[in-house]
Amino acid sequence: YKPGEAEVQKIVKSKQKFERLVVTKEEALDMFAGNPFKEQIISTKIADGSRTTVYRCGDLVDLCRGPHVPNTGRIKAFAATRHSATNWLGDTDNDSLQRMYGISFPDKKMLKVWQENQEKAKERDHRRIAQQQDLVMFHELSAGSAFWLPHGARIYNKLIEFIKEHYWRRGYDEIITPNIYNLDLWHQSGHAMHYKDAMFCFDVEGKEWAMKPMNCPGHCLMFAGKIRSYRDLPIRFADFGVLHRNELSGALSGLTRVRRFQQDDAHIYCREDQIEDEVLGALDFMKSVYDTFGMTYKLELSTRPAKALGDKELWDRAEAALARAMDTFAGKGGWRENPGDGAFYGPKIDIKVMDAMERVHQCATVQLDFQLPIRFGLEYNTGSKEKGSEFARPVMVHRAMLGSVERMFAVLCEHYGGKWPLWLSPRQVMVVPIHKDWNDYSQGVRDKLHAEGFYADVDLSKATFQKKVRNAQVEQFNFQLVVGEAEVKNGTVNIRTRDNKVEGEKKVDELIEYLKQLRAEYK
Repeated sequence: YKPGEAEVQKIVKSKQKFERLVVTKEEALDMFAGNPFKEQIISTKIADGSRTTVYRCGDLVDLCRGPHVPNTGRIKAFAATRHSATNWLGDTDNDSLQRMYGISFPDKKMLKVWQENQEKAKERDHRRIAQQQDLVMFHELSAGSAFWLPHGARIYNKLIEFIKEHYWRRGYDEIITPNIYNLDLWHQSGHAMHYKDAMFCFDVEGKEWAMKPMNCPGHCLMFAGKIRSYRDLPIRFADFGVLHRNELSGALSGLTRVRRFQQDDAHIYCREDQIEDEVLGALDFMKSVYDTFGMTYKLELSTRPAKALGDKELWDRAEAALARAMDTFAGKGGWRENPGDGAFYGPKIDIKVMDAMERVHQCATVQLDFQLPIRFGLEYNTGSKEKGSEFARPVMVHRAMLGSVERMFAVLCEHYGGKWPLWLSPRQVMVVPIHKDWNDYSQGVRDKLHAEGFYADVDLSKATFQKKVRNAQVEQFNFQLVVGEAEVKNGTVNIRTRDNKVEGEKKVDELIEYLKQLRAEYK
């Protein structure tokens, strides 16, 4: 990349200005005539009769929203990072293109820190760790859908079990909904208009059906399936249903962008006066989850956008309820507002989560929805005898703590660097006999641990004792239990951690109680 970086340095030294120009659609088409890629963007993305912006920097003129630094001299450090092949618009039937990626900083020290973090990130890349630890595989015959190998499935299922334990304590009702629906459902919900290209559609007896890309319309059908009373609310439907989204093949990336996934998806139907309590409950749920993972977070309230649907007074009341809940939860000043950044159907709380490398991820979300209850005609009996007030619409709260389980798996894989805590680990204990004479005792220890629900293995191979211990540590077993003559006589094991810390001898039953405590405390 040195020639490219050298060219950038020349541009930086010349302090070229970034000049913003506003042009009409017709002027833009004339300006970029002969460039089929720019022409397609202008023709499809810019409305007739409207304007767009281009920027000039030296000899380069290009479409861009901006903003930019005033001139290239502000760039004090630059690095070309990588290149990749892609297809125009991510469609393999289109022209093949080359991308080059780069990054700039106002300070050389910042670039150095970034480069060091990138090296750490490579070591922690979930794709690398998943392959090393035999957790997940992919195959071209089902691109974008993970094959969860036995040890990977252990983590996946444990994450789901973890959330389900919270559901039990927090008053959620788990439900199971269909994977495929007549497309009429998605027309009713409004998703077909904006989302059909990302859905897997197919013919069923002459009618168009699709695999569900989200759960909310199906949950609305369930709410509408019987008469609801104000006494029934809030209703909290939780669903780990399998979802499919038809992502372009060029956009697929490990477990962070897939076609088949599951979410810890739940929808709360509540009265307007219950919004604040339900949001507080969701925020407390979120805090408990991310405290367990050892991750920090920041909260943002995204308010009414210009294209919002629904009554402004309802929006104002809902935003006030969200703000009060966030004040109660995080304290005044403990969150920030994003004016006009809410969804068209309701305000939302964006939760930015930071991992061990201080990278930001958006996984959890809490969103209010005023539109789906209208589209599906949802209502509950208010108990009022006053004419016209007998029924009212519920407010719908979309919320997820993990988001996609696949994506959360990737985030946690990199957050922990593949060193899973005991409660989440797919390889918890390896029993290591020093000599074959102790194999039967070691097998018995393993079986006892297995009966208590621990992922335990025993190494009965002919490898040396040192090699067995090292293999278990490289494979990230949380504990190695060494067994020799003394341990057999005493009914004990000698405990080592994966970091080679010797914790000493313990009775097997005492060890089991110790491991149970760690598991119960999510350690």
